[in-house]
Amino acid sequence: MSRPRPLPLDPIEEAHRQWTEHGWGEVADGMAAVTSLVRAQQIVMARVDEALRPSGLTFSRYELLMLLSFSKTGALPMAVASARLQVHPTSVTNTVDRLEAAHLVKRVPHPSDRRATLIEITDAGRDLVAKATTELNRRVFAEAGLPPERLQLLLQLLSEFRQAAGDFDPGSSATRWAGQ
Repeated sequence: MSRPRPLPLDPIEEAHRQWTEHGWGEVADGMAAVTSLVRAQQIVMARVDEALRPSGLTFSRYELLMLLSFSKTGALPMAVASARLQVHPTSVTNTVDRLEAAHLVKRVPHPSDRRATLIEITDAGRDLVAKATTELNRRVFAEAGLPPERLQLLLQLLSEFRQAAGDFDPGSSATRWAGQ
């Protein structure tokens, strides 16, 4: 991946300075934190997109294929996939539509609930997601951008942030994830 030429100054640091100078100092740290998170997400997603481009997968399609490949049977109800990926059911439906058109997943009737549909990964889906994972591991995950001890700190801070935002309840049982 070609790296863009760095800017001569940190625009978020400059925005922080401006906010503070213009009397919004009490929220300037929050603004800088949110803006930094958004920019970091853009940087990471550009790297992910570039690594996935040869496979023809988007990150959302990759995530769904990985979720299915990790499940015991290679299949999950659409509602379960939606919950685990933390996306709206409509998004899962759109993703499944595209993966199904590419013969990477198929919809199958739920064996015990006629109202539910399972998403099942195909052999082609397993092969493609394995190749995509190799590229992501090599080009993105192995070079996350921070030394290991700093990466652990970042993971801890982001976990605290997500927990405070109500993203997950660390006190609840994980048994609902088991079995599928």
